[in-house]
Amino acid sequence: MFLLRIFLAISLITLLMFISVTLYNGNCTRKAHSRQYDFLRVEEGNVADCLQSVKETQPTTNSSAVTDTGANTTMFVVGLNQDPLGTKSTLLPVLDKHNFTSLPQWKFDDTYRLDPQFKQSKCMASLRNSSNPVFKEKFIPNIQLFLQSDHLNMSEWNRLYHFNNPFGYMGLNYSATKAAVDTIPKLTSTQLLQVPIRAKDGCIRCAVVGTGGILNGSRLGKEIDSSDYVFRVNAAIIAGHEEDVGKRTSVYVHTAHSLIQSLMVHKKRGFKQIPTDKDIKYVLIPEGPRDYNFLESLMKNRKIPSGAYRGRTAEISIHSYIQCLNLSVHYLLMAMSYIFHFRFLKAKQLKTKRWWLVRPTNGAFTLLLAMHTCDIVRAYGFSTADYQKYPNYYYDNKHTKLVFYANHDYRLEMRTWKKCYDDKFIWMYLGKSDI
Repeated sequence: MFLLRIFLAISLITLLMFISVTLYNGNCTRKAHSRQYDFLRVEEGNVADCLQSVKETQPTTNSSAVTDTGANTTMFVVGLNQDPLGTKSTLLPVLDKHNFTSLPQWKFDDTYRLDPQFKQSKCMASLRNSSNPVFKEKFIPNIQLFLQSDHLNMSEWNRLYHFNNPFGYMGLNYSATKAAVDTIPKLTSTQLLQVPIRAKDGCIRCAVVGTGGILNGSRLGKEIDSSDYVFRVNAAIIAGHEEDVGKRTSVYVHTAHSLIQSLMVHKKRGFKQIPTDKDIKYVLIPEGPRDYNFLESLMKNRKIPSGAYRGRTAEISIHSYIQCLNLSVHYLLMAMSYIFHFRFLKAKQLKTKRWWLVRPTNGAFTLLLAMHTCDIVRAYGFSTADYQKYPNYYYDNKHTKLVFYANHDYRLEMRTWKKCYDDKFIWMYLGKSDI
């Protein structure tokens, strides 16, 4: 009996110690499957034993704009009158996308950098003047469109590190990313496109040309070229298809992967170099480390030093740029990427364990970029509900099925563009019956 009492006493003490340790660790741990998070940062000179959530101070006014003094820029916070930024922060601990069972949500999801040089359009017919309450709620006309070297400080890195690329920097290396961003020249103007002199109404009219097979045999080339500016994306094959897709290119949007792969895969189709029109603008979507690697190599006029495309830049990409442009004027890095994720194209797959794979198509990025830089937007070559009637791409010689890749929600994009068309935000080519 005496030994039994000793055994029970020891067991009780052990149990109490285990509970105490568990409760302590629970206070210092943020479980990855939680759907709501506080902003985390470790202050310089006060690195705690575990990460502590930071209570943001209330601003003195009710303004929804807060200032990041480290970058001397204005941030726009939707539905949050708190400052989620810390100007004396050190790097956050590593956030692994695989540790989240679905898209993580943060109190500062709707925090965006605003463009201090933004100019209000004088075009009365501009889509920005829409009175549609849903559109007005989602659309931020003065969002910062392009990333510059002085935009990436420690505070901004820590904020965007909570978002997976291409919407932020989760899992990326700070030093490598900053080294690439630091090569971006400061823009003299953040306005991508200027109002044409001939536009007496002050309107910028743009055509956005996708690669969809719906354009095959459309004979819309002259109509597309009549626009003030023409956006193209990915394998923008023009030779032999001018009658359907036009000849001009004003803005070419791509990722490192789409550019290099398009030149490799479609060389036999005549796509031997990217468009090189006079005064063309190139816009890079930073979807991962290889894009920052590509960017730094491009700006330094060197071969890509590592990764899947090691040594390829000088061979097939650099020459396409260097011979026709001044990089400080013509090359831009898209910085508004994650606004589409939360405000326009929130796919249902984001609620799954593979949430980090999902992002909008390059065509979606291009069309939304045009909607933020043009007053009147006409979309061509974007898939519609009757996509089965058309080949996959406009340059396909025979009927091919549209491939639905797992990392895109094509049907969501189709519905979104059709809704924008129905609500008269944009015009979109819906097939031959629409001509």
